Amino acid sequence: MSSPLRVLINGSKGRMGQALIACAQDFAELTVSSAIDVGDDFNASLKSSDAVIDFSHHSIIESVLSACLAAKTTLVIGTTGHSDHEIESIHAASKQIPIVFAPNYSVGVNTLFWLTRKATEILGPSFDLEVVEMHHRMKKDAPSGTAKRLAEILTEVRNLSYQNDTRHGRFGIVGERTQSEVGVHAVRGGDVVGDHTVIYAAMGERVELTHKASSRDTFARGALRAAIWAHSRPAGLYDMQDVLGLH
Repeated sequence: MSSPLRVLINGSKGRMGQALIACAQDFAELTVSSAIDVGDDFNASLKSSDAVIDFSHHSIIESVLSACLAAKTTLVIGTTGHSDHEIESIHAASKQIPIVFAPNYSVGVNTLFWLTRKATEILGPSFDLEVVEMHHRMKKDAPSGTAKRLAEILTEVRNLSYQNDTRHGRFGIVGERTQSEVGVHAVRGGDVVGDHTVIYAAMGERVELTHKASSRDTFARGALRAAIWAHSRPAGLYDMQDVLGLH
């Protein structure tokens, strides 16, 4: 029997870090080699690890990538809100190490991604497209990475531009809704773990696809599963659709 995968959890004091530590006990295939946070020695902890799951903050992704590249360590990125430059760095690093970079690690949400693509293809251009997400009051970025990915899927299928055709909320006399726009709306409050709805609205009917998360454990289990899956893969940039075989 092979030795368990040694996983370093970066951002261990956060909500997701704590969920990862708790859920790791259910995986015989891995062990938590280190659980670190701000002020801890990342490079020292990396020496005894085979893979890193990073749920710290996107602002330190450059240093995380640099260390993982030097150690040739598998990386699972759970942070969101990355700048274009940070995303470019992630893509560059994936040419040398396996990286899983997903906006959401829930199996249910990744099924929602798949269903959203199929529904958009089937329903066609007569349906107006809107994305609504709600998270707890302490979430820093908006829209959520999951909502952004849902909107990207919608624009990809419709041959639109995420940058030019999304409308992040509406205020004032904005005029009639155009056929090409994709609305994206962020709601914040309380302790909501994460709700996402894709709305397809046409004349006379409406279709809604919704996922509601009631526990962070679903994200934690998905990220742990991703680390196990990615460690046996060649260098490359993967997402949870790859991990789940949904592509």
